[in-house]
Formats: sequence, structure tokens, C-alpha cells
Amino acid sequence: MASRLVLVLGDLFIPDRAPDIPAKFKKLLAPGKIGQILCLGNLTDNTTYDFLRGIAPDLQIVKGDFDVEAPNLPPQKVVTHGSLRIGFTHGHTIIPPGDGDALLITARHMDVDVLLWGGTHRFEAYELEGKFFVNPGSATGAVGTGWWAEGEDPAPSFCLMDVQGDVLMLYIYTLKTDANGIENVNVEKISYRKDTGLTPSTT
Repeated sequence: MASRLVLVLGDLFIPDRAPDIPAKFKKLLAPGKIGQILCLGNLTDNTTYDFLRGIAPDLQIVKGDFDVEAPNLPPQKVVTHGSLRIGFTHGHTIIPPGDGDALLITARHMDVDVLLWGGTHRFEAYELEGKFFVNPGSATGAVGTGWWAEGEDPAPSFCLMDVQGDVLMLYIYTLKTDANGIENVNVEKISYRKDTGLTPSTT
């Protein structure tokens, strides 16, 4: 099966907690390069919905805890790429929130190799008992509640997945601001192979 890029993002909170997706991110998200978008919830405005549909018409969304105007969104979904079953959910229904054991139980219940979750606005990626867990963070750097130390703000981030067979290459895009206030996009990558685990690297 030919690979196609999958965009993973969530917790945008536009305009309530953030004005927009950062301009440097938007330049990277050109139409025609991405085959599918997995949105992990809290896509709270129609303009951003239309923007994402312009990037890739195959836009899959699950319900976040603030998606009050979209009550019919499912709490979780599963898609298949290559030989990998990939589940995604916002994460607010996982108790305790972000807990590794609770996420593992969810992944087993959904019968997936990869579980994507949100809610914390903080990027995470790790392997546990042969399964791969990814939280893309908040694409806008929207301020969360209860996850950050006082005075600490989340850095905007999203992920791209490239799946070929049983191998998933994860690209993590994070917007960093240096001491002079200059914004730059930092890119890291992690390779996950089903049944063998992770190979981290930085570009």
C-alpha cells in the first residue's frame, strides 16, 4: 500500500484561547501533500474546519470536551494505514488523564497498534508493551488547565505520520521562540515499527 501523510492535531481552541494556527505552521500545511487529517477534538470554529478541509478533504474528527456545538461527534475512531490500526480520541474520558496504564487499557479495548490522544496540550510519544502512544499537543499553543506550571505556556505543536507497511515515521513540528523573540519551527522524528518498538532521531 502506498504511503500517504497523515496530519495529527488537536486542542485548537480558536478563538477562545488562541487567535489562529501559527502562520509558520500554515505555510507547511499546503494542500495536496496530506492525504488525511486526524483531529483529536476541540476544533471550535468553522473557519479552521474549512481551512483543514482545504488541506485534505478526508478530515476525521473526534469529540473534545469543549466541542459543545458538535454533539454528534464520536468519542473515538479507528483508521488503518499499512498494517497498523490507529485509534484516536481526545483523552478527556481517560481516567486518570494521560495515565499510561489507562491509555494502554484504552488501546487494548480499541484493538489498536497506535493510540493518539489529546487534552494535555503537551507533546508526548512513547512505546508501551509493543503499542505506540502519541499526543500531538496543541496546534495553536492554547493554554490548558491543570497541566502546566504557573508562568509556563505550551509550545504550539502538531505531528505528521508517514506509514509504510508496519513502519510509522512520526514527524513532530514544534514552534520555538528564541531569546530574541524569533519564532522557528523545530522538527524531530521518531520511527516506530510494529512489534519492535521505537527509534528516535532529531533533524
